[in-house]
Amino acid sequence: MTLVTPQQMLTSARRDGYAIGAFNVENMEMIQAVVTTADRLRAPVILQTTPGTLEYASLAMFAAMVAAAAATTSVPVALHLDHGDSFALAAAAVRAGYTSVMFDGSQRPYAENVAISRRVAEMCHAMDLPVELELGTVGGKEDRLQSRGAHYTDPDQGVEFVAKTDPDYLAVAIGTAHGPYKGTPQLDVERLSTIAELVRLPLVLHGSSGLSDAAVADCVSRGIAKVNFATELRAAYLKSTRQYLGDHPDVIDPKKMGGPARAAVADLVAARMAVLGCVGKAV
Repeated sequence: MTLVTPQQMLTSARRDGYAIGAFNVENMEMIQAVVTTADRLRAPVILQTTPGTLEYASLAMFAAMVAAAAATTSVPVALHLDHGDSFALAAAAVRAGYTSVMFDGSQRPYAENVAISRRVAEMCHAMDLPVELELGTVGGKEDRLQSRGAHYTDPDQGVEFVAKTDPDYLAVAIGTAHGPYKGTPQLDVERLSTIAELVRLPLVLHGSSGLSDAAVADCVSRGIAKVNFATELRAAYLKSTRQYLGDHPDVIDPKKMGGPARAAVADLVAARMAVLGCVGKAV
């Protein structure tokens, strides 16, 4: 199947009470792990790259690899720019073949976030592509994005923000953080329920790596339709690689360690898809 936009999969997920996994990928092996798992479980799926990843390999390179992987399956596969930090990067992603983009203006003053977010949404909609925007600040660090602290999404401001910027899905801040958690996160799930009641769009949960299955499932039940996973996939890949190199110190073929690392990521993706409830939802 050719790459699709995630609009229909997210609309269906929000309506029917499950969520789509959005998995950040760093290389070919991680792309293969995500897509083959989605195919096996018949789950719609979103693959994502961040600006930091795109400093390692280009938009065109990732678009080509994900498109090649998507061609091997009949389940819907979307390619999303995660945490795009400028209008220029969003436009470049669209030109490269990405089927969805996020503009993250959460570090900017509110008025500036609104202005650039609206431009990105207008550009994407002119190309019949959906856009994700963010209101509030998720804590922690995501590649080159370093939060100066978590600022929870204000529900009433969320209604205003959506009216002014016209996103297709909205990333909200309810107490999650990017990167490894140092303790158990305290999520403001009542805030999430209020936002979901006021903003009738698919909502996005960032900073999901390290959350318990119960916490993720609770957020999904309250209106989250897209759940992002990044840190834990990287950790699984590197843990497998370190273990293989420790057991095989004389290996010189990178494929030998790439295979087990790919399998480790696939196992994690499968477990998360089961929690999200998206298994068997591909039509």
